[in-house]
Amino acid sequence: MKKSYLLFLLLFITFIPVGGLAQKDPCFDAQLDSLYNISSNSIEKYDYKEAIIQARNLIEEARLRDNNSYIFHAYNMLGASYSDLKDTIRARENYEEALEYAVKSRNDTLVLWANNNLGNIYSEDKKTKQTGIDYYNKAIALAKKLNSKIEVLYPTVNIAWTYLDNDAPSRAKPYLEEAWEIVEEIHKDDKYLLSQLNYLTGRYHAEVNELEKAEKFLKEAIANAEDENYLIEASLAYKEYAKVLFSLEKYEDAYLALDKYEEYNSEVFEQERLRQVEIANAQFDNNEFQNNLKLAEKEQEYQAQIIKKSNEKIFIMLVSSIILVIILFSLNKINRDRTKLIQELKHKNKELRDSKDEAERLARLKTQFFSTVSHEIRTPLYGVIGLTSLLLEDESLKKHESDLKSLKFSADYLLALINDVLQMNKMESKQLRLEKVSFHLQDLMTSVLNTFEFSRVQNNNKIHVDVDKDIPSYLMGDPVRLSQIMMNLVGNAVKFTERGNIYISARLRKVVDENYIIYFEVKDDGIGIPENKQKTIFEEFSQVSTTNYSYQGTGLGLPIVKKLLELHDSEIKLKSEEGKGSTFSFVIPFEKDKDRRETARNEEVKSSFKEYEDSLHPKKILIVDDNHINQVVTTKILKKENFECDVAGSGEEAIEKLQETNFDLVLMDLNMPGMGGLEATKKIRESNTKVPVVALTAVEVDEMREKIYNAGMDDIIVKPYDVQQFYQIIYRNMSGRKIPCEL
Repeated sequence: MKKSYLLFLLLFITFIPVGGLAQKDPCFDAQLDSLYNISSNSIEKYDYKEAIIQARNLIEEARLRDNNSYIFHAYNMLGASYSDLKDTIRARENYEEALEYAVKSRNDTLVLWANNNLGNIYSEDKKTKQTGIDYYNKAIALAKKLNSKIEVLYPTVNIAWTYLDNDAPSRAKPYLEEAWEIVEEIHKDDKYLLSQLNYLTGRYHAEVNELEKAEKFLKEAIANAEDENYLIEASLAYKEYAKVLFSLEKYEDAYLALDKYEEYNSEVFEQERLRQVEIANAQFDNNEFQNNLKLAEKEQEYQAQIIKKSNEKIFIMLVSSIILVIILFSLNKINRDRTKLIQELKHKNKELRDSKDEAERLARLKTQFFSTVSHEIRTPLYGVIGLTSLLLEDESLKKHESDLKSLKFSADYLLALINDVLQMNKMESKQLRLEKVSFHLQDLMTSVLNTFEFSRVQNNNKIHVDVDKDIPSYLMGDPVRLSQIMMNLVGNAVKFTERGNIYISARLRKVVDENYIIYFEVKDDGIGIPENKQKTIFEEFSQVSTTNYSYQGTGLGLPIVKKLLELHDSEIKLKSEEGKGSTFSFVIPFEKDKDRRETARNEEVKSSFKEYEDSLHPKKILIVDDNHINQVVTTKILKKENFECDVAGSGEEAIEKLQETNFDLVLMDLNMPGMGGLEATKKIRESNTKVPVVALTAVEVDEMREKIYNAGMDDIIVKPYDVQQFYQIIYRNMSGRKIPCEL
């Protein structure tokens, strides 16, 4: 039975004056304050009809002024009115609206009050008591934030009262103790608060069977209430006091206490009866008011419907007339716009054609730019890589071997970077086409491994290669694209593995219509790839994040692999776990080269060398190159194999030397001032069709291959190159084995 205290708190919160000190508040408004005071005074007089009307007027006016503070107070008074009228549903709805506008006003005190009032509503029902306690706790939290002990006190006492009403004295105890601390500190002379707290504390001790303590607190509650003539509080305290005395077997005192309870209760009953009559009258007036309001609303709605129908007819006629006028104007405008649009369309078509031509021109310029950049960068790289390779073989420079290997690695890395960018550009411009030539798979794998020998040693890795013996030695396909795929995958494995193992395998899956379906796999036990990065690494310029700078790169390798496999109608597959390594795999079908014997590759190379060694022709080569460094590098590489070399700095000079001297082979650069390599070769072929001419160039082969062969050249070597493969192409062409296979 906590209604007495809750009613006090409700009235305390509802009727805090907005005027007076509130006039200093920026939210204060004289007209709104007047409506507020009329509504609150009406509640005090039990004139709930007037209170509700004025509260609703206050809401409308406050909304026009966008004053959330007064809207809160209006809904709060509506909640209080409906609570007194026992309409708990409407009371709760209005208190919830009050909370919403308290939050909008950004006034923590208003939010605190709204939460406390909702706690009062919900805690009265045992089914929703926990919801009520939750609201009280929110009010306490805000009060502590505001550092207002009096505001902490009210919801604290309400929670204690709720637990006592629901037979949970142990849960009420800490809240009673906290309430006592606050009262002792700031309100120790407030008889009303003391009577309430003594009453509740007495109830607590009675429920835990501490009857002597209960007797003491209840006597104190009675004394406080009688001092100030608080009838309800005195009545409640005497009733509980009589129960405790009866339990203590003080029957005479218990009967006396019951007499006092009856005395006070009679007075309370009389006051409550008068109050209930006022409430009943107000409720009747309010119901009548609500009914009249509904009738007025229905009448207004009916009138609105009649007006609406009349307006609709007028509107339809007006719209029909307007539509007819619009149609006439539209037909005229359409005719004029049609002529205008035709002219604009012709203009746009012209702009589109111009844009297309410009885009094609820019694409050609881009291709030309990349081709030029490729040649200009590869030419000096040829000198760097070639000279470094020669210096590495010089026994007198063994003490600089580590530095030279680092230099060569850096040059190889730069070359790979250039190739990656050019390769991506070529694929984007749809210029890339697959070749179908004969190649030796084991040689290709060996060449790939040799490329990463320095990196393998530097990272202290072991590489294991397994090529299925059932795979034919010679296959028909595009060895250059397969090499690029393997170079990128093996390069990644070597780069991201330290002191580990790399497994490279090629297995024959099956043979379908003379196509050998080969499964390739590159596996490592390196750092692995996180699951959330396994899709993005195949996007251009994407990398796995790492703090190790040595892992940095362009992020183009795997996108190139993906696009190259798409050309083969295949796809890259990845299995990886961070910290446990990665496995990349793919499948490509190849045809068997039926024209090549299944012999060991080294035997064929030896045979080529033997055919050349048995030849009676002297080993004399003409090097045609306008770059002095390239002349020096190529000459030194050839002299290591005891070739005789002569040098021509232009196409014209090369033609003159060939007319004067018999050469066994010509290494012809393509880009030279004056007469280029292609034009010079055509001139040479007019008088000499036997001497092998091999293109030695830094340009992109795919762009020039057809022109090179049409000019009469026999083979292609792309700078920079692998020295052993360089020798192989030289020997092959000098021995008469004219099988084009660019390096």
